[in-house]
Amino acid sequence: MKDLINNRVDEYYWNQNLNCAVTTIKILSELYPIEINSQIMDASIGMNGAGRFGSQCGLVEGALMFIGIYGIHKGIQKEKIIDLCNNFSKGFQQNFGSLLCRELRPQGFSSSNPPHLCEDITKRAVSYSAEFIAKSVNRSDSRGRVLLSL
Repeated sequence: MKDLINNRVDEYYWNQNLNCAVTTIKILSELYPIEINSQIMDASIGMNGAGRFGSQCGLVEGALMFIGIYGIHKGIQKEKIIDLCNNFSKGFQQNFGSLLCRELRPQGFSSSNPPHLCEDITKRAVSYSAEFIAKSVNRSDSRGRVLLSL
């Protein structure tokens, strides 16, 4: 899984110039096979810190969107998906120190920054997201009860 994530982040950042939210959704949809509607991908275009404003990080937003899409696909109840998203966000903040782009990427978005400054954190965040899904979302039954949680 780690090699796939590292290779895809490299491909999506350097060859396709995709942002962190789109990259996250694309990789998660490959790891947990589900087709993502093109409108979802279109909507994700501006989710890199709210259009580079520095608010909620696209690595978080992309994962939360995927948890919702994948959770519904698996028949998990909406209230349980909300709980899963809450647990994901708490865990992300504990592991990475923040949910905010301006704190995870304190130098902001400047033309003087090297390209794809968030490549390393993206690899770690997508790995965290994939592991969370494996432990929480994939362990939920059709009534939305988590059989094994973090």
